[in-house]
Amino acid sequence: MVYPKIPLAQSVIEIFRQQGIQHIVISPGSRNAPLTLGFTLQSFFTCYSIADERSAAFFALGLAQQLQKPVAVVCTSGSAVLNYYPAVAEAFYSQIPLIVVSADRPASKIDIGDGQTIRQSNVLSQHTVYNANLTEMASVENELLIYEALEASMAQSGPVHLNVPFEEPLYETVPELTITVSSPPVEKKDVAVHEESYTPFVVQWNKAQRKLVLVGVHAPHSIAAELWQQLMCDPSVLVMTESTSNLHHPDCIDSIDTLITPFDPKDIEAFQPEILLTFGGMVVSKRIKALLRNHTPQAHWHIDPLRAYDTYGCLTHHFKTTPSRWLSAFLPQTQAVTSSYRDTFLTLRNHRRLKAIAYLADLPFCDLKVFEKLLPKIPPHTHLQVSNSSAIRYAQLFATDSSVEVFCNRGTSGIDGSTSTAIGAAVASGVPTTLITGDISFLYDSNALWNAYIPKTFTLIVINNGGGGIFRILPGHEETPTFNTFFETSHCFSAQHLAAMYGLDYHSASSEPSLEIAMATIFGERERPQLLEIFTPTQQNDHYLRTFFKSLV
Repeated sequence: MVYPKIPLAQSVIEIFRQQGIQHIVISPGSRNAPLTLGFTLQSFFTCYSIADERSAAFFALGLAQQLQKPVAVVCTSGSAVLNYYPAVAEAFYSQIPLIVVSADRPASKIDIGDGQTIRQSNVLSQHTVYNANLTEMASVENELLIYEALEASMAQSGPVHLNVPFEEPLYETVPELTITVSSPPVEKKDVAVHEESYTPFVVQWNKAQRKLVLVGVHAPHSIAAELWQQLMCDPSVLVMTESTSNLHHPDCIDSIDTLITPFDPKDIEAFQPEILLTFGGMVVSKRIKALLRNHTPQAHWHIDPLRAYDTYGCLTHHFKTTPSRWLSAFLPQTQAVTSSYRDTFLTLRNHRRLKAIAYLADLPFCDLKVFEKLLPKIPPHTHLQVSNSSAIRYAQLFATDSSVEVFCNRGTSGIDGSTSTAIGAAVASGVPTTLITGDISFLYDSNALWNAYIPKTFTLIVINNGGGGIFRILPGHEETPTFNTFFETSHCFSAQHLAAMYGLDYHSASSEPSLEIAMATIFGERERPQLLEIFTPTQQNDHYLRTFFKSLV
């Protein structure tokens, strides 16, 4: 066995091994050489080399998303660590364990004009759950900080930052450890268990005739089907799920905007819940957030082991447990309530579906038509990753097969890193994965393809409408040079040459017939990853989407 000679690097490596931190994403550099040597020369660790730190961090995020345990990213000193920040913020709000390890120069070299040197201590502190600034020498104090950082990442499901200073020489190795790592200082705690009396909440629940359950981003297979079915049996309970909830039932409202966008005042009055029950992560639909903020329920309960955001301005209680545990304990105490609440809106949902089918039948080729045709073709028992902005909003309007697991970086809702995250997730899961992304999001993260680990079962679908189409949907759009340049970011780029450069099979479509042919090809047998670029009109998508919602009345 070979180890880095520097004792502090040995401490980091050994504690990571001891605590089971196995997956390490490394961006090449010099100051992090002791860590790179330590991780790559031990068979326990699975290491990935990704040059672009921003892409590397999102790749690690995708790994952690699927593994549901901490993944480390390791970089050199200077501005390298700053490139981790977008993924760190996403991990913070999506509650994904990510361990940032930044190599640094010794404290004596900071702010004296030395190269590749910035103030790295606590530089990510606004969006991490723990920060540890180590000193140069191996010590019990340093070991304690490392242990506490790893424990915080696991217990609080969030990103942590270890800043590790090294003095030259950096590349020397030794055949044996020269340090002895102490044992972990404390036993791990299960922060997900929080017992409390549900009696007063059960009384309130059993009296309410209008109860709305709203589910955002949620891990697949974490709620038993029997519990979900039991919740759906109460006619006073209306359940709304988003694509990222990974929860399915015939009586769920699974396209929220399709139901509520055409609401008239009477619909809003009938819809306003007495109790709003939420769980899962961030909600995509701006319309449901606006509706509930303007017509607040009497009570809002949120279920989450760690956090509760007052998204709707009416949060009254935070149940600090998992949704599965809460439902298991709570539902047996409840009674079904005579109510027309659920059936009223299921009837309206069915009406909207018929209207949507009629409208879509005559719709020209556009973004909305692409999603109508594309989502049903995602192969069963695979993973679907969706980028932010327009892509996830269109995806919410159509159903996917219930066996398809859906993921999206909704923590910060940024367009950066969607491709890198999807590739990392595909590597970790081993499941055939499709990413649907917009052209701007794809171009923004094109370094994601600078990656030696893209599985041949990875499919990348780029919807190219020549710019940031979502800005045409938002209020204030005017067709001016300023809008086209500084908001929509109009362009005439194609993904074809990037696909060739990075070794992906390229396909394109610009009509329904060509799209049907391309979909039959990309989801078939292949030897390389696939990239399908779908060209849609630039200036008509917003019109077709607005007309779609108007047609549903």
